[in-house]
Amino acid sequence: MPIRCEIVSQDRTVFEGEADIVILPGSAGEMGILPNHAPLITTLNYGVIRVRRHGEEQVFTVAGGIAEVQPDVVTVLADAAENVEEIDVERAEAARRRAEEAMAKGVPKDTDAYLAIEAALRRSRLRLDAVRRYRRAKQLKGMPEE
Repeated sequence: MPIRCEIVSQDRTVFEGEADIVILPGSAGEMGILPNHAPLITTLNYGVIRVRRHGEEQVFTVAGGIAEVQPDVVTVLADAAENVEEIDVERAEAARRRAEEAMAKGVPKDTDAYLAIEAALRRSRLRLDAVRRYRRAKQLKGMPEE
């Protein structure tokens, strides 16, 4: 009996379907959620959500949020999330460069500006790392190595 999984970001539903296991980047560490799991609510770190069904795995980046687990459903309310297969590598690289350049100019006096730059850098690095680790090899041709 599978568990239902719903991953929702602020602007859209990123995934909705059944899973044999959902692996979440919880704030206390990575956790695997199986059908009939005990109810819980957790905050999520920046990281990767893996949804497995019949040996196939779908991978999603998540930039914070919360997850509610019930015995028959996992609901992720993410600050930002996307399927690794949909990540635009050029756009992520450009975002990383912009954030690194902004950090190289020095720490802004405005704390909010600094936190926004730091979050953009963290998010772009997460996206690029996820592509390198999880996207199918045939799609990685031309992807720069670190």
